Amino acid sequence: MKILGLVLLLGFLLIFLLTGIFSYMESKQIQENKGRMALEISKTVSFMPTIINAFQTADPSKTIQPLAEKIRKETGAEFIVIGNKDGTRYSHPNKAEVGKKMKGGDNERALINGEYYISKAKGSLGPSLRGKSPIFNKRGEIIGLVSVGFLIEDIQQQIMNHLIKLLIASFFALILSIIGSILLARNIRKDTMGLEPYEIAGLYKEKNAVLHAVKEGILAIDQDGFITMMNQPAKKLLHIQGSVRHRKVDGLFPSNYLYEVLKTGIPQIDKEMIWKDQTVIVNCTPLFDQDKITGVVASFRDKTEIEQMVNTISEVKRYSEDLRAQTHEFTNKLYVLSGLLQLGEYDQAVNMIQSETTDLQLQNSVVFNQIRDTKVQAILIGKLGKASEKKLKFTIVPESYLEMLPPHMTLSNLIIILGNLIDNAFEAVYGVEDPIVKFFTTDIGSDVIFEITDNGKGISEEEKALLFNRGYTSKQGTEPRGFGLSNVEEAVNEMGGIIEVQSNSENGTVFTVYLPKK
Repeated sequence: MKILGLVLLLGFLLIFLLTGIFSYMESKQIQENKGRMALEISKTVSFMPTIINAFQTADPSKTIQPLAEKIRKETGAEFIVIGNKDGTRYSHPNKAEVGKKMKGGDNERALINGEYYISKAKGSLGPSLRGKSPIFNKRGEIIGLVSVGFLIEDIQQQIMNHLIKLLIASFFALILSIIGSILLARNIRKDTMGLEPYEIAGLYKEKNAVLHAVKEGILAIDQDGFITMMNQPAKKLLHIQGSVRHRKVDGLFPSNYLYEVLKTGIPQIDKEMIWKDQTVIVNCTPLFDQDKITGVVASFRDKTEIEQMVNTISEVKRYSEDLRAQTHEFTNKLYVLSGLLQLGEYDQAVNMIQSETTDLQLQNSVVFNQIRDTKVQAILIGKLGKASEKKLKFTIVPESYLEMLPPHMTLSNLIIILGNLIDNAFEAVYGVEDPIVKFFTTDIGSDVIFEITDNGKGISEEEKALLFNRGYTSKQGTEPRGFGLSNVEEAVNEMGGIIEVQSNSENGTVFTVYLPKK
């Protein structure tokens, strides 16, 4: 309704304004035309030889009166008054006024200066618009004047008649504008799905807020491949600065899937593509208007973020399994201890308790007294249980010392780094006669250092070059592998650190991680 009201108001104002302007112009035009007509008639009459010669006769009005009346009737003038230099009338529509003085007081310019002009004055017939022309004899002397006029009342009546016609035309124009406004408003509401302008504005603001709030990149193109919308995350992901509206999508974003959706109208879901050394996951959905494809909306995000999330979940799951392994190992030992006690083998039970206690006290002394960070403590406790279950020796070097880690070293990244390196060390010593894995850490200096050592078979120089490549693995089996060390390197790089590898077939492998405290 607001649209209809605005359109109707605009139409009414335009018609009202145009009617006023045309009315004013029409009234001015009619007055000017009447004035020019009166002046031209007066000029014509003043140059007529019959009129000029009649001034030389004894009774000029006898010749002038009938001629002037004839011309008046033919031209439609209200009056044609011809007078001598003294202003005495020789003609007048009312014969009783012939011989009397001309009225109006506007004859001086013609009789004295010899001017041709238009004037307004009140005469014997009432207010009138007049054309004044002097009459010259053959010697060029002013001998009289001609005054041709139209009554102001008649001119106003003519203006009113024209104005009525204009108002009638304006009325029909107003009716047409009302009908047109209703049809236009109906068409606009159809295009806007029945929404009012303020509702459209509200939806536009909400759309912008949502587009810039979501983490995924979103862009839309029209049927010709020109970008109609791109949110800020999309610009950030694609490294684009400034406005891209109405620019071709080619060169700014991988457009193969977009054009395929434009052509077929079939959505493309979770498609993986490489763009500028980034792997992005893309979803493309067509836009329809009455079964016609009018564009495509694409949402995409960096696959690295998804992989990091999956890796974090995977590492947390592995951490949970380590804790379960530790619980399982201690449960088994409790069953053995219970069995020894029931059999009366008290000495063996005591020896078992002392042995476990000694090892546990040594490890716990380092873990709880020298490693103060609870995140690292939790990871090490889980790995100790897992090592016990796998029947290998996992030693925390007594010289290890670590205070609370800074906030930027998150649990998820520590699980990825320490969890993968320790698990890889466990696997590296599998099959070795006396499997030993050592863990050392220190925070002396500006870096936090983690060192994991194993006495496994070592890593060849060829394997070292491929060690951190995603998907590379030297292990056999159908289970997907080759992501652990790649994830470790990404986590280390994220925290601004470095990782070093030293390995040979005699002494095994040493992984050293340096993480800056700031």
